[in-house]
Amino acid sequence: MGHRDRVRKPLLTSWLLSLAAALPLYVSPAQPPQAVPPAPESVPAVDPLPLETLILDQVVEDPTPDAVASGSLDARFAPYEVKGSHFMTGKHWFRIEAPGRPLSGQLSVLLARAGLDQPVEVFGRTGGQVVRVALTGVAPSFGGAQDYVFTLPESLDPGTPLYARITRTGRAVTDMHFSSSNLRHVLVGAAAHGRIITFVVGALFAMALSALLIRFVLKDRIYPLYGTVFLLQALYLAYFSGQGFTWPVLAWARPWAIYAYNVPIAVSAAAASLFIREFANLKVFSPRVYRAFGWIAVAFAVLAVSNVLRVFGLGLIVARIGDVMFVGSAIFTLVVAFLAWRRGGNRAAGWFLIAWGLMCIFQILTAIRLLYTRADSAEGLVYYGLAPSMVAAAVLIALGVSDHVRQQSLALTEAEKRAQTDPLTGVLNRRSLIERLDAACVRARARSLPISVLFLDLDHFKQINDTFGHGVGDACLAGIIPPIQAELRQSDVIGRYGGEEFVVILYGADAASAHPIAERICRRVAAARIEGYPQLMLTCSIGVAASDTLDVWGQHLIAHADTAVYAAKRSGRNQVQVAATLAA
Repeated sequence: MGHRDRVRKPLLTSWLLSLAAALPLYVSPAQPPQAVPPAPESVPAVDPLPLETLILDQVVEDPTPDAVASGSLDARFAPYEVKGSHFMTGKHWFRIEAPGRPLSGQLSVLLARAGLDQPVEVFGRTGGQVVRVALTGVAPSFGGAQDYVFTLPESLDPGTPLYARITRTGRAVTDMHFSSSNLRHVLVGAAAHGRIITFVVGALFAMALSALLIRFVLKDRIYPLYGTVFLLQALYLAYFSGQGFTWPVLAWARPWAIYAYNVPIAVSAAAASLFIREFANLKVFSPRVYRAFGWIAVAFAVLAVSNVLRVFGLGLIVARIGDVMFVGSAIFTLVVAFLAWRRGGNRAAGWFLIAWGLMCIFQILTAIRLLYTRADSAEGLVYYGLAPSMVAAAVLIALGVSDHVRQQSLALTEAEKRAQTDPLTGVLNRRSLIERLDAACVRARARSLPISVLFLDLDHFKQINDTFGHGVGDACLAGIIPPIQAELRQSDVIGRYGGEEFVVILYGADAASAHPIAERICRRVAAARIEGYPQLMLTCSIGVAASDTLDVWGQHLIAHADTAVYAAKRSGRNQVQVAATLAA
């Protein structure tokens, strides 16, 4: 007969106690819970021990409990094989060896592992009379199963076997087997498992829903993919652990137990394939791998649909194919992420490698375990490996997504900066300058503040280009920017208007304040020297236009300042001319 893995000590219980409060052992309404005396701390919990089990020959049609439990049909029982018993249908009787006597202060229990909503009845003998053993509760179990918990009264005849009748209804997905333990161990283990799954599913749901809501603010397809992946993984874990079938809302999936976790994990893998190629920017780094992940997504979508083949008895084949696909895609994903990180310098791939690698280790181990054993034999990997790794991966990938968006934001900011600035001088280009002037004028008029514009034109610049070449001319244009900026406030703006012409916006400055600033700029330009060409003597003519004297705004200020520049040049250059003076 098959053996059930021992339930491991809940190492995570201490930190999960404050985060989750679900108790997965629910009590059947027809059977009130028995009083459980507190067990002394010195009394160790006993891991469930498999019990030797025989099955009644099906030739015996629907015997009564008295006929079976009295022992009169013991000769008709045959060896029972656990593996493959989920295919059995109808009513079946089992003869179970008598569990050992519990230690002092403990209540012995019989655990009957069966599928969801598969009625289980247990009978024993007290004083030679057949009695029904009361059902204490039902604990959700790994693989969409249930543990029916029967507390064994001390009045049972020692050494006599127990008899169980299980009615297989519908299409069960869990192999049937029996083990013995004590009630303390069952309660502690079930509570620890419930807290782990509740915490993990809650965390995954919260992060997934947050990502889906962020999509309404940031129009990046990576957020809905991230949310879909971890929302479906939360559903998978809730149902595969058996806990989800007892929770409000999620309990609607009980009639479709196996589909409740097989379909979400397959669709999650399809969404993960699409998420990976967007997250690691594979369309740029490796278009072929990008397309490969698209085909992997299609394959998992087909796997999700193929679950309908279970109706025709092909469920085992579908499950095995799915396990192989999960192992293969997990390894392929890790290799691709590693290569994208090392060879392409892809930071997003590095984040993904750390996060996904952690989870893939347990996914691969779980899938390999499921290829060779029953689902419930891998419960330790799921509760203490796969489940916590899902949360860790979700957190790390969320950090990676944030870094991914940050890199995109920086790239966008840099692109916007390049689009707004003149590449030679680094100041605003003409379009951005005019936009900034219009915005400054609106703000200044709303606050009843003046605004001034300086129009600066280098003197004899064409002669410099013709004599020394355009390279020297470019050096002159770039070289006068620092002297000009040295006279400007943080709120002032300078931009290249065209050729050797520059415009300075002085926010909040009237004509009286703007004129001395223009004079100082004129002197600084005259004192500037171009590196490598000390013989060059640069000068500039500046026109000043202010809203307080002209009562104009926006580009009209530039037009008046431009007119003032021509007046300055006619007056001998290397000087400042105020537009208000001309108007007078």
